[in-house]
Amino acid sequence: MALPGPDNSMLDIPGLSIGQAENHQVETGVTVILPDERAVCAVDVRGGGPGTRETDALASHTLVDAVDAVVLSGGSSYGLASADGVAAVLGARGQGFGLIDLPGVPKSPVIPSAILYDLANGGDKAWGETPPYRDLGRAALAAVGEPLRLGRAGAGYGARAGALMGGTGSASIVTEDGLRVGALVAVNAFGSVRMPGSDAYWAWPYEVAGEFGGARPAADYVLHGEDWGEAKVNPAPRENTTIACIATDIALTPAEAQRVAIMAQDGFARAIRPVHTPFDGDVVFALSTAQRDLPDPRDYTLARLGNLAADCLARAIARGVHLAQPS
Repeated sequence: MALPGPDNSMLDIPGLSIGQAENHQVETGVTVILPDERAVCAVDVRGGGPGTRETDALASHTLVDAVDAVVLSGGSSYGLASADGVAAVLGARGQGFGLIDLPGVPKSPVIPSAILYDLANGGDKAWGETPPYRDLGRAALAAVGEPLRLGRAGAGYGARAGALMGGTGSASIVTEDGLRVGALVAVNAFGSVRMPGSDAYWAWPYEVAGEFGGARPAADYVLHGEDWGEAKVNPAPRENTTIACIATDIALTPAEAQRVAIMAQDGFARAIRPVHTPFDGDVVFALSTAQRDLPDPRDYTLARLGNLAADCLARAIARGVHLAQPS
């Protein structure tokens, strides 16, 4: 038996907090995931048009083995500056990676980030030489600890999920033996999250307690070939992306976190059709707050964590889009 945690969000994972900020005029936003202590993190990139920062540093063979925060942002390439704002604040606090500790030598905050494209959503993008994202990153960091808002909030504020409003989604799962996994996602997919001709989400088999409406396909439902339903009509490279972070309180090595990130990508395939296209920039981070040891047998437990992460991410995707729709 496995059930959502008390908040049914990534906030059910001990050892981390989340902050969000939006610019309603621009119709964009930023989400910051902040661990209490520097945390092991890995990434898996599957889309054909990703936009990322610091992801190369997350490889298991590199020098840096922990991060200070993870940032998800709207704004396409402009949105990568949101991590600059977060880095400036954390660096001023003395946080970050330091090869050697010397007076007057600042540490370097390691802040991997990923962006989605929301530049054509009708918001005012006439920002000239001062895009809002550095300030949005700082604002999201300042909002860490406030209640997590889903739907049109944070990085998913200006997103589109196929023909529907996109949004920010989150979900969690806790097993009887205490494994905890949480997912946070900003959904801006090219593909559809609902089954063609139905109000049911592709992720409906994983839904818990009607968390995204409880709609089900007809008993005689048949999918016809390449019917993509509510997918976007005019896709273009780098204009569609679903970006996500998976978190667990189980201590993982960088290589183990990488396996969880890889397996978690299956949650995209369970919730979006089609997915990982040339038009998408799909990215999943996996974060470990290391509150508990990985139970033996390690490889088997790791497989469980990866599958829980995929299921949880599928639920978060449907939940975020469902809550973004006008009431």
